[in-house]
Amino acid sequence: MCKGLIGKKLGMTGVFTPEGKCIPVTVLQVGPCVVTQVKTEATDGYDALQLGFGEKKASRVNLPVKGHLKKRA
Repeated sequence: MCKGLIGKKLGMTGVFTPEGKCIPVTVLQVGPCVVTQVKTEATDGYDALQLGFGEKKASRVNLPVKGHLKKRA
């Protein structure tokens, strides 16, 4: 099973240790993720989830994608 995160990089910052050392870190926005499709062994030959993240203007989404996402709404 694969594990991971879906997110968007917001920027960089630093975190200080108790000794005063600065460690550079990346700031991420993770989630919310929406399940847009469930694939099963019976219908697709494998088990998987399709996830969506973030928002997009409706005018920027084409008709096939709108239809695909409408099924899960």
